[in-house]
Amino acid sequence: MRENKMRTTLLAGGEVITGWLAIPATVSAELMAKLGFDAITIDLQHGAIDYTDMLPMLQAISTSDATPMVRAPWNDPSIIGRILDAGAYGVICPMINTRADAEAFVRACRYAPVGQRSAGPLRASLYGGPDYIKMANETIMTFAMIETVEGLENLEDILKTPGLDAIFVGPSDLSLAMGGPAGFDPRKPEVYEAIRFIAAKTKEAGVIPGIHTGSVQYAQEMRELGYQFMAYLSDFRMLQNTVARALPVFRSGKPDNFAP
Repeated sequence: MRENKMRTTLLAGGEVITGWLAIPATVSAELMAKLGFDAITIDLQHGAIDYTDMLPMLQAISTSDATPMVRAPWNDPSIIGRILDAGAYGVICPMINTRADAEAFVRACRYAPVGQRSAGPLRASLYGGPDYIKMANETIMTFAMIETVEGLENLEDILKTPGLDAIFVGPSDLSLAMGGPAGFDPRKPEVYEAIRFIAAKTKEAGVIPGIHTGSVQYAQEMRELGYQFMAYLSDFRMLQNTVARALPVFRSGKPDNFAP
């Protein structure tokens, strides 16, 4: 089976940076995949992407060495199975609040006897190779999102879930749940302390800590806290931010460091 380079890097103690796709476009997927990210994540939860968009986007990512990832819309074994059958090498599952949630998620990602994923990999076997079913359980990565007070309170129990590879912090929902504002890079002290706590407990349990970030400065702080897997903005946000900064400069005719 094709190596999961993201998994190899993370288990060796290295860092993985994933690009994030919210725009339903194969060209955007191909472009982002060839810019040097270690992985590319297709967002089926909050982006404008559905399954019929996702499949050709995974094919576009396959033109690069980036590991293909998908964030599922919910903890639903039917869609998680289809995501994996389409060729995703990692699944991020939102709103994991209890160990039972985490166990159900992991079962949906693993073939019997340790899980309940149905055998029918279709495109996954084209991408992964003819021994896909034999090797998938030890190749596919599972990321449980912690983004609620309940999930935070149950973190140590969630981390005991057999087969759970990583935790992925949803900073916007976690901040909202703790009385802060929505958005990347939360600074409310209670939320920041929770993010620090998640990293420490996750690493203690031998699980990979991950988080979505919105700036280089915040990402560096997360590195220092021990986060190994980080998402950086999204194709949508990068386009939005770049145009919002560049267009006023273009209109003014006064170049600056951003638009020489």
